[in-house]
Amino acid sequence: MHDFSPRANAVWKAILPVAIGILVALAPLPAGLAPHAWRFFALFAAVILALILQPLPGGAIGVIGVTLGIVFAPWVLFSPEQLAAPGFRPANAALSWALSGFSDGTVWLIFGGYMFAFGYEKTGLGRRIALVLVRRMGGSSLALGYAIMLADLALAPFTPSNTARSGGTIYPIIRNLPGLYDSLPNDPSSRRIGSYLMWVAIASVSVSSSLFLTGMAPNLLAVQIAFQTVGFEISWITWFLVCAPAGVILLGLVPVLTYWIYPPTVKKSSEVPAWASRELERLGPVTWPEIILALVVLLALALWIFGGAFINATSVALLGMSLLLAARVFSWSDVLGNAQAWSTLIWFATLITLADGLNRVGFVGWGARSVASRLTGISPLAAMFVLLTVFFLSHYLFASIAAHATALLPVMITAGASIPGLPVHQFTLLLCLELGIMGVITPYAAGPCPIYQGSGYLPAADYWRLGAIFGLFFFLILLLLCTPWSGFILSRTL
Repeated sequence: MHDFSPRANAVWKAILPVAIGILVALAPLPAGLAPHAWRFFALFAAVILALILQPLPGGAIGVIGVTLGIVFAPWVLFSPEQLAAPGFRPANAALSWALSGFSDGTVWLIFGGYMFAFGYEKTGLGRRIALVLVRRMGGSSLALGYAIMLADLALAPFTPSNTARSGGTIYPIIRNLPGLYDSLPNDPSSRRIGSYLMWVAIASVSVSSSLFLTGMAPNLLAVQIAFQTVGFEISWITWFLVCAPAGVILLGLVPVLTYWIYPPTVKKSSEVPAWASRELERLGPVTWPEIILALVVLLALALWIFGGAFINATSVALLGMSLLLAARVFSWSDVLGNAQAWSTLIWFATLITLADGLNRVGFVGWGARSVASRLTGISPLAAMFVLLTVFFLSHYLFASIAAHATALLPVMITAGASIPGLPVHQFTLLLCLELGIMGVITPYAAGPCPIYQGSGYLPAADYWRLGAIFGLFFFLILLLLCTPWSGFILSRTL
């Protein structure tokens, strides 16, 4: 007999978003909301659910969602008054809306970042950095944890895919380490050291994803949503300066905190540095492409930090990519063949378009007023903390940080902006900074999570327990340190 369960599962994943979208569209219209806005929300809800269930790749889902917006534009995008306006052509207006995301600088910044990440992979520089750290610090379990954290930190500013950074570069290296300690997956021996290393890696990538604007692609999406919603433009350096007090401290604590809460039973070994030395010998001496990539990376970092007055972040990423092409670190064929980069570009362009549509039809404003009305009678600061907590905890419902940001960030920002006395820019920035640390809370919270959860070293019960502990700790430290610090930084930059 044939097992049709995978096919049946895929069919249900495709049917459920469509069914939910239809049911929402047919549900009674909420008070104060225009009919076309409610129908657009039904389409949006179906897209978000599809992004969570993943019956198709994210880019394909985004394209389908935007295309449906074009096809049904007279019913979901435009009010009767707009349709009746003299000279208004809904077909042209809908197409202009659908393509708007592809002209957004944010998606091209993400694309440029992916090409930096590809350079790390093709030249072997990313692997070399990780192995050098393992060779120098791998003599003890705690030091090895710091080596893993530092390897992720070194790659984070230039790798906007945390899945590629941690799952594609860090994980392939550290999965070879537990065996040197006789620590096996799906075995009681996994706690010898394998479990410790895997949790340090996933916790580290969650923090580094919050520390740098370019450390995770949804950060860049969030920045664009913030600009679309309240006109607040967040620069690379502002993001870093505000997050640095919490981010640096958390990265420094991750290995030792894991060492206390989820300790390895093996504390020292001479095998790991020896193995890393052998792997480095196989890589050979540093190559010219690696040197060129390192120089371009340093140039990009300098321009992101100091060049904001004369060149924006997207232009820096495209300049770096152009220099790497001119120096033949990678070829144009490599650019054309980077399916992940192009897929992500399409995915985020369509998400930006859909989020903008939700704002255009008035749903974001209506939802924000509904949220804000439930916070009347409490102080603006207390209201801000309530909204920040709700936004963080709601990630338990999402399997994609991008989907979470697209669905809830505009509503939360607008809700905060509607509360008199609430510091809107500070609140918006804190919401954005939460996105990376959310990735630690569940086995499906972010792209790298399933990779580490599937390693055989992190049983589900351990993962959920550690996720709750570290998630709460990360959240509290972010609020305690970044709330007053962000007010200080923004008072001097705005």
